[in-house]
Amino acid sequence: MRINILAFVLGIWLLQQQAVLPNLAWTGLLPLLWLASRFFPAVSREVLAKVFFLGLGFFWAAFMAQQRLQDALSTAWEGRDVQVVGVVASLPVETERGLRFTFDVERVKTLEAVVPHHIQLAAYSEGFSQKTSDAARPDFHAGERWQLTVRLKRPHGNANPNGFDFEAWLLERNIRASGYVRQEDGNRRLEERVYRPGYIVEMLRERVAQRFQAVLGERPYAGVLKALAVGEQNAISADQWKVFLRTGVNHLMSISGLHVTLISSLVFALVYGLWRRSQMLTLRLPARKAAAVAGVLAALFYALLSGFGVPTQRTLYMLSVVAAALWMGRASSASSVLALALLAVVLLDPWAVFAPGFWLSFGAVAVILYVGVGRIGRAHWLREWANVQWAVTLGLVPALLLMFQQVSIVSPLANAFAIPVISLVVVPLTLAGAILPLDFPLLLAHQVMAWCMAALEWLSQMPDAVWQQHAPPVWTVLAAVLGILWLLLPRGFPARWLGVAGFVPMFLVLPPQPAQGALWLSVLDVGQGLAVVVQTQNHALLYDTGPRYTADADSGSRIVVPYLRATGIKRLDGLIVTHDDSDHSGGAASVLDAVPVGWLASSLPADSPILSHARKSLPCFAGQSWEWDGVRFEMLHPAWESYADERLRKNARGCTLKINSPYGSVLLPADIERESEAEILARTPDALAATLLVAPHHGSKTSSTEAFIRQVNPSIVIFTAGYRNHFGHPKPEVVERYRVLGSRLYRSDQDGAVLLRFGKNDGDALQTWRQERHRYWQER
Repeated sequence: MRINILAFVLGIWLLQQQAVLPNLAWTGLLPLLWLASRFFPAVSREVLAKVFFLGLGFFWAAFMAQQRLQDALSTAWEGRDVQVVGVVASLPVETERGLRFTFDVERVKTLEAVVPHHIQLAAYSEGFSQKTSDAARPDFHAGERWQLTVRLKRPHGNANPNGFDFEAWLLERNIRASGYVRQEDGNRRLEERVYRPGYIVEMLRERVAQRFQAVLGERPYAGVLKALAVGEQNAISADQWKVFLRTGVNHLMSISGLHVTLISSLVFALVYGLWRRSQMLTLRLPARKAAAVAGVLAALFYALLSGFGVPTQRTLYMLSVVAAALWMGRASSASSVLALALLAVVLLDPWAVFAPGFWLSFGAVAVILYVGVGRIGRAHWLREWANVQWAVTLGLVPALLLMFQQVSIVSPLANAFAIPVISLVVVPLTLAGAILPLDFPLLLAHQVMAWCMAALEWLSQMPDAVWQQHAPPVWTVLAAVLGILWLLLPRGFPARWLGVAGFVPMFLVLPPQPAQGALWLSVLDVGQGLAVVVQTQNHALLYDTGPRYTADADSGSRIVVPYLRATGIKRLDGLIVTHDDSDHSGGAASVLDAVPVGWLASSLPADSPILSHARKSLPCFAGQSWEWDGVRFEMLHPAWESYADERLRKNARGCTLKINSPYGSVLLPADIERESEAEILARTPDALAATLLVAPHHGSKTSSTEAFIRQVNPSIVIFTAGYRNHFGHPKPEVVERYRVLGSRLYRSDQDGAVLLRFGKNDGDALQTWRQERHRYWQER
């Protein structure tokens, strides 16, 4: 059974790697495969049975995917006003610019419009989409029925190597469109409460969140307690998340299986102790059965309150299997319980395999079972606990390096005190404060959390608290897993130390690097902005850092730094921030704080806070040049004299860089406009010719003049623009101008990251990430 379930899960995972969904007519082969497995010899029969379950998982996931993808927003209705009636389906989350919530569409009032049933909406207080005040913005609450005018777009996210797949995240949550609420007179609340089970749960979550806000106010760890109670992880600040990640206790900040199991166990023990004292109740139902039901109901309540994430689902299903075994009086092995929980998760949610929590959660429990079940003899409880801690820490290293390229070195020490303090003290007090009309449990929980955070912050500040490296190839991760299984064999097994050899390739097999004279370029997909990574044999340069998204998030921390880490770039020799617009400089501080940078060149004003993060900074100006590994770099703009003219706009001082290698050349012109283009043409016309051009100013009509692009005469042009950006970049007339010139055109919003290699044997080897790693839920 267990191997069959693993084959089923493997089939589901394989489906999620497909570029297109298969024809479900092929499912007709499954009955034939099953019948064949009944008549073949024993060995062949077992193999065919496993293939059958693998195919069953594959086509089950395909069927579920087809059903979900049919609920889609037509491209014809993107960006158009649509009036809908529906229910606020989730706890509204406060963001920097307003509120965000999911919305179940019950009826579409706009003629001929087709809108998905489940969408995500933002209600802005102010912003580019609508200029309103807080008073003008409707106040939304979970479970309310509204009539709203909205503008929507299809699921779309940035597409980068080793980057977060936002489109997969939306698919897993069945969010088939996103958009914002328009300020219209027709917006009105139709009902204050819609009493359906899912909405009632969300109302309860919102009421708990409001109670926490009323009791804790602006206390620093109020967001942590809110996350532990209702799963609102957005309430945790970016600095606090950094501490949790560096100390490896971030798993405790989600509603982990450990928390759910603890609460369920406490309820089980309480009900069991009270029930057995009543002769009448015991005669009606044995105390163990009653306690098992109560424990499962407590786990269900906590899982629903927390938002029903993968770790809580896994724990709930495992506890349900154990409770069923107790009820029926049948023993069930720990591995069977885990396998049945795994089956329940993927049956109900085939997209759970997208979530890192899925692999880390089930992986951690599998490691615990591997080292704790079926071993001869019994060690002291303290030694046993230390062995489990060591095994889980070691066992999750390959997965953490593959998914996040970092592992906390201080994690065992941090978890040694954080697990008991948070799970045994903070979580019970937090839930008591959520349920009971008493303030002191929440205040006490906050104080204990503050003491715990003081210790975690001290650990996180250690210089070597985190090991970071490149993304290891998959085969090295599999080798490491085999090495771990060998290392964790029972004591007395000979040569367990040989398991260390399985780890070696994961650390020593490095990503490929350019040869002498070669030039590698990665134009990252950062939305409406620019970030380009340039590599030579022994050097790396970052040209611009992409936009700032919110006060706590920018493309530097979300996209650029993870890309650098995954590709093995541990240090930047240079960073160029072309000008002071947020879409080019928004991620600079995050990059400078996370990665050693040799020097920063920019046209930033002297009072820019970015400069304070740099060890060495200098202005960029025409005439600067240097050479790395046979590749020449030359700054073409701005002129030195331009810094004395305070009337110049930011774009007019964009640091324009020309890169020449023996195999191809690149021109990076930032956001310069027609006046700057004319100035460069007049000053250095012979330096402009390039194989590749990143289109000036994202394809704005104020740039890419006819004379300029003819002088550059690029074979390849890349437009960096956000999906359905409100500027309309790139402008159709500009795109047509390059098309007439004969250039090959690429767009980051349509193609994702564009990766180019100029080398002796590469020609102009070019990959677009959406083409290279296309999945069935993405649009080409």
